[in-house]
Amino acid sequence: MSERASAAGPAPAGAGPVDLAVVGAGPAGLAAAVTAAGLGLRVTLLDAGDRPGGQFYRHPAPGLGAARPEALHHGWAQFATREAALRAHESAGRITYLPLHHVWTIVPGGAAGDRRGHAAPATEWILHAVAGHAPEERAATVTARAVLIATGAYERQLPFPGWTLPGVVGAGGAQAMLKAGLVLPGRRVVVAGSGPLLLAVAGSLAAAGAVVPAVVEAAAYTAYAGRVPALLRNPGKLVEAATYGGALARHHVRLLTRHAVTEAHGTDRVEAVTVARLDRDWRPLPGTGRRIPCDALAVGHGLVPQLELATGLGCATRTGPDGTVALVLDAEQRTSVPGIWSAGETGGIGGAQLALTEGELAAHSIAGALPGSRLTRGRARLRAFADVMAAAHRPGEGWTGWLRDDAVVCRCEEVSAGRIREAVGDLGARDARSVKLLTRAGMGWCQGRMCGPAVAALAGEEPVPDRRPLSCPVPLRHLAELPCAEH
Repeated sequence: MSERASAAGPAPAGAGPVDLAVVGAGPAGLAAAVTAAGLGLRVTLLDAGDRPGGQFYRHPAPGLGAARPEALHHGWAQFATREAALRAHESAGRITYLPLHHVWTIVPGGAAGDRRGHAAPATEWILHAVAGHAPEERAATVTARAVLIATGAYERQLPFPGWTLPGVVGAGGAQAMLKAGLVLPGRRVVVAGSGPLLLAVAGSLAAAGAVVPAVVEAAAYTAYAGRVPALLRNPGKLVEAATYGGALARHHVRLLTRHAVTEAHGTDRVEAVTVARLDRDWRPLPGTGRRIPCDALAVGHGLVPQLELATGLGCATRTGPDGTVALVLDAEQRTSVPGIWSAGETGGIGGAQLALTEGELAAHSIAGALPGSRLTRGRARLRAFADVMAAAHRPGEGWTGWLRDDAVVCRCEEVSAGRIREAVGDLGARDARSVKLLTRAGMGWCQGRMCGPAVAALAGEEPVPDRRPLSCPVPLRHLAELPCAEH
């Protein structure tokens, strides 16, 4: 970390706003920052992590001595090129990179001249962040004329009996353990859930030495058959899928489609899982359950866009083909709030290549530069494929059929499915908020990020955008230091 970044705090008096503040240094945010700097903008890049790359391009800890970290990643060269550009722009003073800065809110500031004549109104934005690690964490503030939100996503979990056992981890979490810690979640790992991430996780675990007895996919790949044009426009994705399929074949990993893990068994940790066949609506078919011994389970049902900063500003949202809530964005990545752009998974789950493209496109829009047909066509092509993928792996309504009443849904507050069903059936709850008030489901440390989709499904409600004033825990002393106008 540079001396300049480590000493970051509130902007010096009279320094004025930067042209662009980018929140998130994953593929979208990194691409946006270096592209905008190359177009002449002064950029501040804030990220909660200690190194750029986000959740996708995780780095092994330096002390592990990884000789070839790129071997654990797909498309590492694209990241390495942009990281090098980031360092060059940082040295030249065009980018201020602020790692370990978790932005917890964005608020409008005063009027500012629109020096570049682009369509966004002349408004300043104030970004408040918690900087550093506890207990030395401090408040930090950045003022910018434009903001790009690239906060990524987190895993969607659909609970089942036994999912709280040690050894049950998220599919993305298992991949993070391997990429960042060079460790496996177990020696015999079942990979389950839904979505293309499962194939990548299973291939990585098997290549690293784990035995993967099965990839358990709840959807059916035949759902792609009706969208051939979008597939043919993305030959690279087809090659990627073939690569994953070849890796599974080499390691003798069995692929079970239209199946789900409906229960995990064990005492001190997971020892086996029950896998059952599903009908078209994801209801477990009686008599099809079988046990698969394992000492770890990596499970996930896709990703959920992380929108707290955007919804706190009032940005419009939509329900995507996968059933998650995403931002409404125009052809140049603008949100419905003037002066706020977004790129990557916040606009709908689409993967790293789409995030890189959208980050570059947003940077051109903010700088008032023509993006070129390569970016616009690329975004349309990749987004079309992402929508096909999202629809194919959208959870069916019948998945709650594998939830017994004693199964824990909210892990933080230990709220069972039975208590939620009681709140809905006997106490009159008609939405997730009412269930939350009656049962405390979603009131714990994760604030519903893990249990939110499940609680909404049990309440019979479609997912709704979650508006909250704070996107992460903030020390009270930081709130007390704010100017009165912002309280």
